[in-house]
Amino acid sequence: MIQFPIKLAVASKDNISINEHFGHATKFGIYNVTADHCELLESREVAHYCLGQHSDQSAMSGILEAIKDCHAVFVARIGDGPTEKVHAIGVRAVSEYAYAAVEESLLDYARRTAAGEDIG
Repeated sequence: MIQFPIKLAVASKDNISINEHFGHATKFGIYNVTADHCELLESREVAHYCLGQHSDQSAMSGILEAIKDCHAVFVARIGDGPTEKVHAIGVRAVSEYAYAAVEESLLDYARRTAAGEDIG
């Protein structure tokens, strides 16, 4: 059973839609969410992880540190390797809402998760 509020991280270029790839994000919006309310708490800056054909492992540790207190991280896209690392710290990687509006997506996720659906 989920306990509200939940903290959710969002990779977004504009804080309007979930439109940033996990590896390209330089910040994550951190939201406090209940079944009917969504509030932006802060923005956490990170170094971007994806550097073309290779990745920056030190940036990954910084990203994981930045989102470790969140229930889930919402992204437009995320690779299998980063997904495994995110899951290993107990955070869900959610790309189901790619390019959708932030607030509507987070509220839908909170309602569906509270109803027992497995998302992400």
